Amino acid sequence: MKKIGIAVGVIVLIFILLTYFSIASTHKNTTTLVINETSDLTTIDFTEHDSVTITPSYLYKANALKTLMQGEQYREAWSTPINFPIVFLDTLYGGMEILEEGGGKQTHSLKLRSKKGFVYSLRSINKDPQPLVPEWAETLGLENIIVDGISAQHPFAAIAVASLADKAELIHTKPKAVFVPKQETLGEYNEDYGNKIYLLEHETEGGKNWTPHNEVEEIIDTDDLQELKVELGPDLKIDRKTLIRARLFDILIGDWDRHSKQWGWAILKLDNSYKAIPIAGDRDNAFFNIGGLIPTIISNRHLLPGLQPFEKDIDYLPGLVMPFDVYFLKGSTKKEFLSEAEKLQYMLKDTTIENSFKVWPKQLYKLDAEEIIAAIKSRKNDLPKIAEDFYENISKKEYLHTPLKGSEDLNLPSPLVRCFDCL
Repeated sequence: MKKIGIAVGVIVLIFILLTYFSIASTHKNTTTLVINETSDLTTIDFTEHDSVTITPSYLYKANALKTLMQGEQYREAWSTPINFPIVFLDTLYGGMEILEEGGGKQTHSLKLRSKKGFVYSLRSINKDPQPLVPEWAETLGLENIIVDGISAQHPFAAIAVASLADKAELIHTKPKAVFVPKQETLGEYNEDYGNKIYLLEHETEGGKNWTPHNEVEEIIDTDDLQELKVELGPDLKIDRKTLIRARLFDILIGDWDRHSKQWGWAILKLDNSYKAIPIAGDRDNAFFNIGGLIPTIISNRHLLPGLQPFEKDIDYLPGLVMPFDVYFLKGSTKKEFLSEAEKLQYMLKDTTIENSFKVWPKQLYKLDAEEIIAAIKSRKNDLPKIAEDFYENISKKEYLHTPLKGSEDLNLPSPLVRCFDCL
């Protein structure tokens, strides 16, 4: 037994040493941008150019050891030079007004409004994972494992997802990748937001109606939807079938992080009632690709059941059921889930899926599209079984006892805390 204990200790020690060696190659700078034409951004007059070729980030380059320990992920996609159109806010869509700074824990963003009243967001493609680094990781010098985790996100996932969502008849934010040089219009944000790459997309709340539905009265987020429910009661319903299809679509593309703050709602006025159609935002985690020894251990279903790699088979479906699903979809029928699964299968034919990824630059398509497409096709073929399991897992959950994320400060009646149709 003593010899076995020594052997285990040696294995653990070797693993720890390999871990530290692998993270030592990660650069500390989390906002690296490289413009291939020159290393000095201040010498470029961007007004003389329509586009610029940029490498999103060299931060995630890895040697063989780091790849073994922390996975291949989408490192090549991050370090591939891509052409971006250059935009100036004073001329973009007739001129933009900056409304406010936003963003979540990783993404920096600016909320913009055009002269025609449409509201947009500039969402940083490069992420800042520092707010996610726990104190213990910094103490042990392991923060670069968290930083490197961004390499599991594909920098252009949202653009392909939007193309797929069109075919699935789901509203999306119409993202496009752009380069925003430093400019006077950025004002106080010039230093932090200038000379960077972004996704320019519609906001999931506020502004003039940009959706394909003509009868939309307003576009609101989930907490405003709940307050509207207090006002309208049974006269306000969600488009349940579309939401079921949207959530099955999330599973198809491996987007595992779909909490309530990542959804907007288009409110339609009908004859004697109102209907809320879901709008998915924030596609950072679609096609999430983790591998390597360390991420595989961290993403174990017993530790983080929701953090799952995008593969042909779903590792652990119960981990993908969120409080959002219980709140809005508990009480749906199995028939509704199966019907929307069959509809998605019909809408997303194999050739349709393949063609959707042609919106990517050719060099990215060549790198990653084939493997991602194969995984989507595999999941699509299993969709009725996935839908049935998803339904069963939601049905087994109890109604909520605490508010949805983002609704904690609302003074909602207790039935509306439990579920949307409970009021």
